Amino acid sequence: MADTARLFMLVAVATAALAGRSDGAWCVCRSDLADSALQKTLDYACGGGADCKPILQSGACFAPDTVKAHCSYAANSFYQRNGQNPQACVFSGTAALSNVDPSANGCTYPATPSAAATTSSSSGSAGVYSPPAMGPSALNDNSAAAGVVLPMAGAGRLLILACCSLVALYYLGA
Repeated sequence: MADTARLFMLVAVATAALAGRSDGAWCVCRSDLADSALQKTLDYACGGGADCKPILQSGACFAPDTVKAHCSYAANSFYQRNGQNPQACVFSGTAALSNVDPSANGCTYPATPSAAATTSSSSGSAGVYSPPAMGPSALNDNSAAAGVVLPMAGAGRLLILACCSLVALYYLGA
């Protein structure tokens, strides 16, 4: 029984370690959701380090000027800048991973973490747009059905480890 428990623990650790990156993937916002939910994702991604300069009015990715298009660009930038960690594309279910390149009309979505990097200036934040009104009151706004939009970093790995630990404890106690 102890060997079975060790096997489950090894599988859990290996799964958690391998749940990292896959080059050539993009994070895009869901088109079936309301603009208010997508706006929260857009605000969080831009405030969290995504390169949102291309979706500003003078940027290469401003058109089409829709919340969904801007949300997808920002969410993808956030995902790429976080090393293509799948948990960096959760955003409470408002975005999803895709293997289809969303680039169009002269707007190129980064497809790798290195392509999403920008050079920093003396202020250390070149290319990073922080939206106004992105304080605690904006994050605690529960008026939309989607609620607070935050990526659940590490939640999947934690769940796997917790389940495997419970199975291991069951076998050790039996």
